Amino acid sequence: MANATTPQDHDASAALAERIRQASADGTPLRIIGGDTRYFYGREVKGSELSTREHCGISFYDPVELVVSVRAGTPLAELEAALAEHGQMLPFEPPRYGTVSTVGGMVATGLSGPRRPWAGSVRDFVLGARVINHEGIEQRFGGEVMKNVAGYDLSRLMVGAQGTLGLITEVSFKVLPKPGATHSLHLELSLDEARQRLAEWGRKPLPISAAAWLDGALHLRLEGGPSSVAATRARIGGDDLDNGFWAALRDQHLPFFRAGLHHETKAPLWRLSLPHRAPPLELPDVDERLMIHDWAGAQRWLRADLDAEAVRQACQAAGGHATCYGPRPAEVEPFAPLPEVLMKYHRNLKAQLDPKGIFNPGRLYAAF
Repeated sequence: MANATTPQDHDASAALAERIRQASADGTPLRIIGGDTRYFYGREVKGSELSTREHCGISFYDPVELVVSVRAGTPLAELEAALAEHGQMLPFEPPRYGTVSTVGGMVATGLSGPRRPWAGSVRDFVLGARVINHEGIEQRFGGEVMKNVAGYDLSRLMVGAQGTLGLITEVSFKVLPKPGATHSLHLELSLDEARQRLAEWGRKPLPISAAAWLDGALHLRLEGGPSSVAATRARIGGDDLDNGFWAALRDQHLPFFRAGLHHETKAPLWRLSLPHRAPPLELPDVDERLMIHDWAGAQRWLRADLDAEAVRQACQAAGGHATCYGPRPAEVEPFAPLPEVLMKYHRNLKAQLDPKGIFNPGRLYAAF
């Protein structure tokens, strides 16, 4: 199935390119937005708004080859609905954060949902991309096959770059079939018991595709062939859990997040990225039993009014890092400071791809 490019699509792309050429000539910073549902993730950008919403639609889809190409302004829900018609999905289960969330924002932030440790990340499924550079020229990187080594593949570099290196206009993804069966379980276990069980199950070929501990219980999702799911369900035991739990966790609609991203709150929300077997963190006055342990413990959510440096040092000591989601105190940076060597590489990359500093300046770090 392929959607032909229309004159309107060309006009939308040309208009974006012209805006970028003019901004580059004038040295005008641009604030790139799609659905603007991920505004909380990163530093505030001050600049002229450049919206991708008019540049939308699926440009190519081959269900047999499991490949889809989609324009950046396309609502994520629209893409997922098109894939679902053919029994397919984006394996990395991207968060939506709102009905107008777009594909471009999904790629730019690089955030994945509960299935990420078992299926892979956004970057793992990007085959190629079209990007408008600082000169207003649309370039194509990668392609629509997994093995493509022609030239430098900057498409995956755009994942998580938050629009600081160029404007994504189109992305090609590898997609996968939806599982034949899905069943979720709720097991009343202490955090220590849950960690032990997950370590044990991780050494066996069980069809687990999500695992999160919260409120004194381990929540599991089983996906795969019907017989495998049924056998594992009988083996593990526990109570049935509504499969909708995972969408609520993915989009941060659980009670834990109610005072979160889109509401007033006194304490910031921390996302702690850690090795999945990392021990409880040494943080003052923090009970890990009041946290959410997602990704089998590799991603932990903490809402606490703590010193940012203390949180980050505790994560670093455990082999990970911490990201602060908004709203947050003005003095708290969203992303963990980079070692000077890595910061140097980031600065050099930004200087090469965006010498005028027009693309989302300051979104990741104040220096770029």
